[in-house]
Amino acid sequence: MSASVVIVFLILSLIWGSTWLFIKVGLEDLPPLTFAGVRFVIAAAVLFGVVLVRRVPLPRNRKDWTLLAVTGVLSFTINYGAVFWGEQHVSSGLAALLQATIPAFGLVIAHYYLPGERMTAVKIIGVLLGIAGVGLIFSNQVNDHGTLALLGSAAIVAGAFAAAYANVLVKARGGHLHPAMLAFGQMIFGLVPLLVAGVATEGNPVNFNWTPRAWVSVIYLALVGSSVAFLLYYWLVKNMDVTNTMLIALVTPFLAVVLGMLVLDESLTWRIVTGGAAILCGVGLIIFKGTARGLTKNMPRKIRHAEN
Repeated sequence: MSASVVIVFLILSLIWGSTWLFIKVGLEDLPPLTFAGVRFVIAAAVLFGVVLVRRVPLPRNRKDWTLLAVTGVLSFTINYGAVFWGEQHVSSGLAALLQATIPAFGLVIAHYYLPGERMTAVKIIGVLLGIAGVGLIFSNQVNDHGTLALLGSAAIVAGAFAAAYANVLVKARGGHLHPAMLAFGQMIFGLVPLLVAGVATEGNPVNFNWTPRAWVSVIYLALVGSSVAFLLYYWLVKNMDVTNTMLIALVTPFLAVVLGMLVLDESLTWRIVTGGAAILCGVGLIIFKGTARGLTKNMPRKIRHAEN
């Protein structure tokens, strides 16, 4: 493995691990739905430039446009809306751990959509570990942090399910779409409902508390957390074994927890530590399928990572 590949892997892991921190910081000044929507307006504008420069072809039929619309709403409207709303009430590290359930949900959904990705004993154990981890985190959430913390956690898990569903649909029906067009199209379809809902429930964005902290958060999430991260990941998939790129899904929640503790002074309970460990162990089993034979037989050539 070349030094450049290792460096890009580390930078990408740090970027995706840090997005949770910047979401939490931005929520100090901005309401969640419009915050998420503005982020993707900027990110979509950058990706539109990538599409133009690379002359990426537009989808040519109604099925592709429908796929972009449906998965855009699932991935961006529902998932990111839930993440930004939920992280108002839980720590950034916990939000990252709960969002790490995406592969577990994806595995169950893929069983019904992708004939080549059926459930196995090892995968079922991974899903059960993830469920147990989420259940442990939820077990005393109301008593420890209040009803809003429980609702926020539940929203993030619901968002993870929506993102997983979108990922499976893309794998089943959108493998022919260029990654740049896929990301751009999904953002466009997903950001419109976010902004509409945001204006309706949160008011005129012009009147928000646009502090320097808020602007830094929005710009970092849009340019670095979305646009730069997408380009780095696209390069990494071409230059690194897929099995290694999957490690990002395990590294980023850990980095999010560490950054939350160091920068925001977030605390960890034994339930979060134990439940988070169970979630990541379950995700590890799902990703690597438990055996070398499973890896070589079932590993897809490309994967799509759900960044935040």
